[in-house]
Amino acid sequence: MVKRKYELTKNDVIERWAKDYPKVMAWLAKLQQKQMNAWQLWFYCKAVGKTPDELLGLKSEDSRSKEAEYLLDNFVARDDIIHTIKVKTAIAVKSFYKHNYCDLARACGQISFEKQKPYRKHTKDEMLKIYRSAQNPRDRALITFVWSSAIARESLTKLKWKDLEENWEKQEIPHIGLPSEIIKGHGRGKYRGVEQHTFLTPEAKRDLMDYKDMLERVKGVQITPETNIWIQLERPFKPLYYNAFSKIEKVLSERSGVPFSWHDARRYVETALEEAKIHPNWARKIRGRKVRGEEAPYSRPAIEQLRQAYKEAVPLLQFTTSTDLDYMRKRQETSERIMSKIMSHEPLTTEDTTDIKRFNLQVREIRHRRRETQHNGGDCDEQFEQITESQLLSYLKGGWRITTKLANGQIIVQR
Repeated sequence: MVKRKYELTKNDVIERWAKDYPKVMAWLAKLQQKQMNAWQLWFYCKAVGKTPDELLGLKSEDSRSKEAEYLLDNFVARDDIIHTIKVKTAIAVKSFYKHNYCDLARACGQISFEKQKPYRKHTKDEMLKIYRSAQNPRDRALITFVWSSAIARESLTKLKWKDLEENWEKQEIPHIGLPSEIIKGHGRGKYRGVEQHTFLTPEAKRDLMDYKDMLERVKGVQITPETNIWIQLERPFKPLYYNAFSKIEKVLSERSGVPFSWHDARRYVETALEEAKIHPNWARKIRGRKVRGEEAPYSRPAIEQLRQAYKEAVPLLQFTTSTDLDYMRKRQETSERIMSKIMSHEPLTTEDTTDIKRFNLQVREIRHRRRETQHNGGDCDEQFEQITESQLLSYLKGGWRITTKLANGQIIVQR
């Protein structure tokens, strides 16, 4: 028989301990992660030798007393407790006091989180491995959905089909509008009026449509605007709860060999938005963060502006399709169009200048090619090919050069 490190675990702490304390149960009812918070409060009570009621008594009997604060300070100063447990336990304890209307001083229990490993930054190859490890349309849709929208796990549990824009299936890049109530802060205090306006990449829309089709056609689910998007795949098709997303995350991580968390998606999207040079305030709106001086509700024209800005990041976000090839083809077409205008002395439009910036075209190079073409009497248009690694040597000998390596192992070359 394996000896347990602690008498109680997060799976049995509520039944064996928390249910005996009404104020603890009232506190847990307000939280998403009930089991873990209950365990952390139990661990603290055990470490300091007090019951939950006795903890609250330290503040309720004399609101000016700082005994509760000093008790927590002494706890985080201990050397015999793992650092991460102290950090999370201190947060849980302060939450317990706060929700029982006897807040502890903000300065008490301060302890920094010593991060041992750098933040994960997944490559497209790693994301493709995670995606391919999913064995049902829901989990595949969930991966591309979160890695394009940056919607947090708590919001995913409450997301409904009505939060997608009308006729979203016909949009190239569908909009998702999350009200304050289901995002961080829940619209209270400084978060009042904050909304999240984000989007789906074409590949995420494709996977979401496949998932919806499976629910309706195969599972017989009657989907209405009020139906939760993420649900169990067996009857009674209940909405996925908070911890269910952790289980999906764990299974896919083990199956693919690529560790990840749903929060990693927010960094993935943020990086793509930064590389696409989207305005920081717009990036915050896409991620559902506070933007100063904004108007609520968010207007339709503003959403269209956001959609156009987000579109610039799509090639960086997608990882299941050959967006690199599509991007190179569009770049070639744009280069040819603008070169043709320059050679025929046509003025460049605002759209042309936007495309020059979008595809990082150098007008000097285009003008140089124009002069070179005129001098040689020939055509100097760029050429692109998608080839395999085995073809690469012969192409390089023929004067081609590598421009992009694709996730599927093939290569884009240019001449």
